[in-house]
Amino acid sequence: MSAASTPNGVSRKRKDLSDEAFEPAVKRLKIHDAEDAPAPLPPPPPPEEPQSEEEEEELVPRSRQEAPQEGFDDLYLDTINRSVLDFDFEKLCSVSLSNINVYACLVCGKYYQGRGPKSHAYFHALEVGHHVYINMQTQKVYVLPEGYEVKNKSLEDIKFVSDPTYTKEQVMALDRESQTAWTLLGKEYTPGFVGMNNIKENDYFNVIIQALAHVPPLRNYLLQTSFTSSPELSKRLSILVRKIWNPRAFKSHVSPHELLQEISLKSNKKFTLTTQADPVDFLSWFLNNLHLALGGSKTKPGSSIIQSIFQGKLKVESQAITAKADAGDRLRFEEAASVTTTTSRFLFLTLDLPSAPLFQDELERNIIPQVPLTSILSKYDGLRSQEHLNQRKRYRLLHPLPPYLLLHVKRFSTNKFVSERNPTIVTFDARNLDLSPYVEPNPKFSPPGEPIWYDLVANVVHEAVRGREDSVEGESEKRSWKCQIRDRGREEWVQVQDLFVEKTQKELLYLGESYLQVWEKRRTGQAKTNGKMAAR
Repeated sequence: MSAASTPNGVSRKRKDLSDEAFEPAVKRLKIHDAEDAPAPLPPPPPPEEPQSEEEEEELVPRSRQEAPQEGFDDLYLDTINRSVLDFDFEKLCSVSLSNINVYACLVCGKYYQGRGPKSHAYFHALEVGHHVYINMQTQKVYVLPEGYEVKNKSLEDIKFVSDPTYTKEQVMALDRESQTAWTLLGKEYTPGFVGMNNIKENDYFNVIIQALAHVPPLRNYLLQTSFTSSPELSKRLSILVRKIWNPRAFKSHVSPHELLQEISLKSNKKFTLTTQADPVDFLSWFLNNLHLALGGSKTKPGSSIIQSIFQGKLKVESQAITAKADAGDRLRFEEAASVTTTTSRFLFLTLDLPSAPLFQDELERNIIPQVPLTSILSKYDGLRSQEHLNQRKRYRLLHPLPPYLLLHVKRFSTNKFVSERNPTIVTFDARNLDLSPYVEPNPKFSPPGEPIWYDLVANVVHEAVRGREDSVEGESEKRSWKCQIRDRGREEWVQVQDLFVEKTQKELLYLGESYLQVWEKRRTGQAKTNGKMAAR
């Protein structure tokens, strides 16, 4: 019997056909046309299960810490070494020499740029293990490589040394009472009377900055004004003056390297730290450029604090001198009948010393000539004339006199062969310099016959240093400079020469070769009080 005639076979065949008829088309293709069928669709993904926080941190890249972990606020702060910190030098990265976004390592004191994952400070933290850094512009402290900011009160002394700030009350009290401070090593010093590092030949610069740092109006302006958006010259001078008067310094001296670098760049290397220059030449350049840096005008007088403090007026009378031949063919010098009067402005007055005697007898060979300060000031009395080229000139001061008067004693002259120095000593009293004989009378400013008192603030002294006995004649002397400053709080005088600071006697100030002096005009009420005390 065949399968078709068998009831079981027939029924089985019909069942298979009926099942095939009701199966989906995809299934039929898989059975009969498997080679031509398209690839099967991928199975749907299983439903996502919620992940734990630890699994999420493994999948997402780690981000830098925004704050220290709880209980670890002072982590790495014990590695800070305050004895190696020196913020006086120029803020340049020690690797890239860039001055942008500079950080100082508080462990070794070196400067590095940036704090990102590819920055020099970041690699320094990984390689050496120094973790604490301060931003030299914002004064914020960070821990690397974690990258979070540290806000701890124990770091306030470092921030103050890096960028000292003063309140108005603190500035006003600087002259009323003299403070005493101590360094990290316990050395005693007086704020404002600290040594200044002579890197090589920059003592001419040191004495000028020391003198200007003790002119109260200029000092107070530099201590209280923010120079964030000002030119670099005024900004760096302000930082240096604030460090000179720092009562919480780590050491008893400062370094002018940062300001000197800016001056060298701005003066086209006329004034550098490796070549000695003339202090008065530097002062003239510095005051004029500082006047412009503080917003002063080239044409409008008194447009900056520099001119308001130091600038005065001078009347100049000029008379021409001509030479004509007479009947005997001899030259006759005649003065012009007309006298030209002009008014000029000055920042400092130059005083001429009398010529030193050319020949001296044997008994007086060691005597140094002396001249009173009032004698060489007579150049400005309006009576004595001086001949310069084909002009005869007379000078006289005009009211109002500047609050602070700069006097330059001209000691050096250069001829075709050598540079000569006049060793004449200028005698003076540190108080009660009367300038009324040299000022044009003006009842609006001062009654006739009333004295105009000035008191000495700073005295820059030249000192000749002898060289070796076998040296060349022109090289036997080397110039050295020191500055004598009045301590208003203690009514004492302090002598500063580079890093050396010592007290000196007021009565012995004139014994040195004075080269530049800063005199302060006494106020009217103060002058009357001092006059009554002197009368008593």
